[in-house]
Amino acid sequence: MKKIVSLAAATLFSLGLPLSSFAQENPKIIRLAFSGAGTGGKPASGGSFLATAHQKGEIEKEFEKDGIKVSWTFFVGAGPATNEALALKKIDFATQGDLPLTVARSNGLRTRIIMKGSQFSRNYIVVPTASPIKTIDDLKGKKFAVQKGTAGQLRLNRVLEKFGLKESDLKVIDMNDDSAKAALSTGDVDAYITSSTDLVSRGLVRRIYKIDDPKVNAPSQIWVAEEFETQYPHIVQRVVNALVRTAAWASEEKNREEQYRLWAKTGTPYSDYKEDFKGDQMRDRLNPLLDEYYVSSLAKSVAEAKQFRFTRREVQLAGWVEPKYLNQALKEQKLEGYWDEFDAEAKRKKAGAAK
Repeated sequence: MKKIVSLAAATLFSLGLPLSSFAQENPKIIRLAFSGAGTGGKPASGGSFLATAHQKGEIEKEFEKDGIKVSWTFFVGAGPATNEALALKKIDFATQGDLPLTVARSNGLRTRIIMKGSQFSRNYIVVPTASPIKTIDDLKGKKFAVQKGTAGQLRLNRVLEKFGLKESDLKVIDMNDDSAKAALSTGDVDAYITSSTDLVSRGLVRRIYKIDDPKVNAPSQIWVAEEFETQYPHIVQRVVNALVRTAAWASEEKNREEQYRLWAKTGTPYSDYKEDFKGDQMRDRLNPLLDEYYVSSLAKSVAEAKQFRFTRREVQLAGWVEPKYLNQALKEQKLEGYWDEFDAEAKRKKAGAAK
């Protein structure tokens, strides 16, 4: 047997093919990361099928028989912290918002986008209940909390531009989600963007503006580090396979309530998720397809990041989005056509499977 293996390896070498074509090695550990954490830094996340996969242990189940360990990291520092970990080669897969994703690319950090993470989220600009602020224009000169370098900062700039304002018209204060909510409650900041309904239901804040434009709330994405993908493409495929299975489960309406309960382990109330997803099909919100809507959103984010001077170098889209793993998983699991495709205007383009 050893002679046969050696002969096969020698043949591959003589043909100029990598030995990995014959015997694929496995990593000892697969490291996944979320650009964010639950309330008070809890190691949990919600609102996406990746969060559901974490709560249900789906990646662990996929690799248990191989003895491959799976680790999850939740960065309170959000997207910028994820970029730092990527630069230090401490993570292999992650989910991230559009601005830190673009900043990483502009700084030479190499990733492959393999799936959409979620889409069509809702956010609100909120102010303390007793605040005199009623409109976006009233925010001039006010203290606005935002975690810099995150998707929230790009979202804020999009809203301000719509009303003819700039970041410089506000007093922008760098705060993470927990700190911003606390500062709102005490009146130490004047406004914040959030999807949470908790402070509203407790009477501590009120909404002055609803952000539900799919061109303002860009989709999230899941990426793999390019170095990991080059070394372990078969492992990338299996991770995507597990995530597609989870996304299909999460997209079924019969699992909606169970999913809210799983996500509530983050410390964000069940009622928040119920309110956020109200009126939406789970199959639309948890859609993993790298469709026209996703690609156009990415291109728009890249252009706006430069426009608002968050990046200086050109960011090339070529070779960044890699749909082959997703396409293979959809084919193997007979899920082609299960999710609807959306065009560049976020309009339903191609109907998926019958609902």
